[in-house]
Amino acid sequence: MKKLILPIRFGLVTSAVLIAYFLVLSLFNKHVNPAFSIVNAAITLFGIYEAIKVSKLQYPSVFSYGEGFKTGVITGVVATIVFTLFFLLYATEINADFLPGLLENMNWGFKSHIGLIVFIVAIMGFSTSLVSSLTVMQLFKNSNNYVENK
Repeated sequence: MKKLILPIRFGLVTSAVLIAYFLVLSLFNKHVNPAFSIVNAAITLFGIYEAIKVSKLQYPSVFSYGEGFKTGVITGVVATIVFTLFFLLYATEINADFLPGLLENMNWGFKSHIGLIVFIVAIMGFSTSLVSSLTVMQLFKNSNNYVENK
């Protein structure tokens, strides 16, 4: 349980940064442009990096590739769930004009429902978490290479 607190804490902080970024974009009416979501991947990557780094520093004796990967995935999943819930709340309750503006900007050419958009946001977050965890673990894994004595 003690090792589970760390990724949850970093996931909540990462989601707070994602929400703050989204709200800053909404101040300039840029939140309807999906191209700005690339920064969400960078924010998630950084949050996962920090969680794995702190996990390796706190538990060096039990740190393994699997433990680090688990820490990264839990961090990303927590951040994704919290951000997706905020996104749903924002799109339905806070700003009713957001969804039509987003769909108009995406030029899909058909009507869509909030459920599909929220599902896409969640799937993008989960996949970003998975890929980011795999990427960051390449930096923190223990190498099995050995140095030959000369």
